[in-house]
Amino acid sequence: MSKDVIIACDFNSKADLMTFLDKFENEDRKPFLKVGMELFYAEGPAIVKEIKARGHKIFLDLKLHDIPNTVKKAMAVLSALDVDICNLHAAGTAAMMEAALEGLTRADGTRPLLIAVTQLTSTSEERMQNLLIDRPLDEVVMHYAKNAKDAGLDGVVCSPLEAGKVKAVCGDAFLTVTPGVRFADGEVGDQVRVTTPAKARELGSDYIVVGRPITQAADPVQAYHRCIREFLGGEVE
Repeated sequence: MSKDVIIACDFNSKADLMTFLDKFENEDRKPFLKVGMELFYAEGPAIVKEIKARGHKIFLDLKLHDIPNTVKKAMAVLSALDVDICNLHAAGTAAMMEAALEGLTRADGTRPLLIAVTQLTSTSEERMQNLLIDRPLDEVVMHYAKNAKDAGLDGVVCSPLEAGKVKAVCGDAFLTVTPGVRFADGEVGDQVRVTTPAKARELGSDYIVVGRPITQAADPVQAYHRCIREFLGGEVE
């Protein structure tokens, strides 16, 4: 996969999602979409199938974190939905990540990309200390990323501010999927570790995940095009 902008479709109903997607009906380029817990829990697996039928790539963002056997079985179910990227929490241990890969791999050997969440972009060192994680945030993220790579995963979810450091530790081929991206003239919202689309590319992000700056924009299509220009330098691959 080449670099891309992923729109976070954090809607709570199919109706709201389709109203949003209809705005892109005349676009030659179908946006890459993130389906998270809110939409998936509201509409179930059927919404994923419907979005795929419309020609969109999907990052299914459910952040699994459970015992290895449970995650393995859940990933087998998600793999059948033919999504492009799945994720889980790196904190679930190497055994859980390895089990997830087993479940995700289909009989023909194919599978979606699997990435691990390191630390959420709403997390700060102060909040980590409340969980008795007393190491520096960067050190924790790099440790989780290295564990994910060693377990055979394709990449991690991290802040764009950490993307370059992850590449240095895990190699250029290891994917960095980065939320916490806002336009320079936009609101930060509930994110802590944020940057702009252009800076995210400069820092080493492979995919940026952008929600409200696009979905809540007065003109979502224009906002998406702006994000593409700023992150891809005008290139549409």
